Amino acid sequence: MSQSSLQLSSFRNGVHPAENKGSTEGLRIERMPFVERYLIPLGQHIGAPSKPCVGVGEEVRRGQQIADAGGFVSVPQHSPVDGRVTAIEQRRHPGGQYMLSIEIEADRFSTQEFEVQPAIDWRALDAKEFAAQVQSAGLVGLGGAAFPSHVKYAVPEGKKATHLVLNGCECEPYLTCDHRVMSEWPEAVIRGTEIVASHLGVERTTIGVENNKAEAAAALRAVIRPEQNIDVQTVQVKYPQGAEKMLIQALFGKEVPAGKLPIDLGMVVNNVGTMAAVADWFDRGQPLIERVVTVSGPGIKRPANLLVPIGTPVRAIIDFCGGLTDDVNQVILGGPMMGFTLSSLDAPILKGTSGILAFTESQTAHPQEYTCIRCARCLEACPLFLNPSRLGKLARVGRTDELQEYHLMDCMECAACSFACPSNIPLVHLIRVGKSALRAEMAAEKKASS
Repeated sequence: MSQSSLQLSSFRNGVHPAENKGSTEGLRIERMPFVERYLIPLGQHIGAPSKPCVGVGEEVRRGQQIADAGGFVSVPQHSPVDGRVTAIEQRRHPGGQYMLSIEIEADRFSTQEFEVQPAIDWRALDAKEFAAQVQSAGLVGLGGAAFPSHVKYAVPEGKKATHLVLNGCECEPYLTCDHRVMSEWPEAVIRGTEIVASHLGVERTTIGVENNKAEAAAALRAVIRPEQNIDVQTVQVKYPQGAEKMLIQALFGKEVPAGKLPIDLGMVVNNVGTMAAVADWFDRGQPLIERVVTVSGPGIKRPANLLVPIGTPVRAIIDFCGGLTDDVNQVILGGPMMGFTLSSLDAPILKGTSGILAFTESQTAHPQEYTCIRCARCLEACPLFLNPSRLGKLARVGRTDELQEYHLMDCMECAACSFACPSNIPLVHLIRVGKSALRAEMAAEKKASS
């Protein structure tokens, strides 16, 4: 890493995995051809799953709502294609569990062009109406967490948003979809930013971009007007720089306290891709029916950045990219640090899917696990100053009371601890097991007391 990069602002701790972005960072976004069938799981976001509002056999149009929001922390789903609903049933979710899903057979005679709708006069909307519009668009954070966007814009009473912070870091290795969105669609990113900033009533907007994306930062700066009060600030290349608490610390030197949210500091944090989707909705009436996905890894024959309809099978995307090499052993949805391994290539792309990565057998071999040597590297890596080693040991033996004392639920599962551990202890996986046990215990206690 260069000296100039080290002098840039950042957060404390973290790790520096190999970036591995060279094969796709310079590739322009291609549109993925439409395929025969699409599967839309009704739980693609944090919160309550959506509820179907169409029936089997019904004809649907591209962008038509096919499922209603299941509550406030929920969003509707829309058809990615012109076609016909062929099934509404339990299907395997990319995460492995079964979930109610809507299958759509694409109309083979349709051009699949989205019918642009009249622009929405967003300046005439009050705060509640604006949040409702964003929810109607099915918008969620496109950085991976898939948190419903309108919830962040519904600022709680007694709090005020003074600063909009945009995440253009894309710190996960291999992934370059945000890089390409900023480089190729800067007008859409800034347009969406202007709309959100205006309705939140913020005083300033800051876009954080890691120093390895100079092209993207320059493209954004070139389309910003002085009166928009938008800064593009480069930060050090480090993982997990894109986590909202880490980005706030890097940009402003402020720490979001444990158990608190950015809004408690007067900040709202969004992904740059989400801003482009906001512009699509208010200017064209297009809901979130497609997103940019990076297809990469040593097991992919033709790496690419693709604009993919939500619900497209992973298998079809891989086939479009030339298929897999013969020695592929693992396909990951998302990034290598926080993504998860697919059990089937027939799984669909979700709103929060940022990448499809294929790795060979030699790269996915599980190294032998050794006893903890108390080197404290996991403590030095953890950006939240937790004790991953202790959390892992407590999770192994199911000591949930002590897990709470050591702030288990504050962990964002970035896997920096696992990456740094010289004993190859699967710390982040143990922490996930501990969280599951703690949630189950809390649910049982709540049921017993009711």
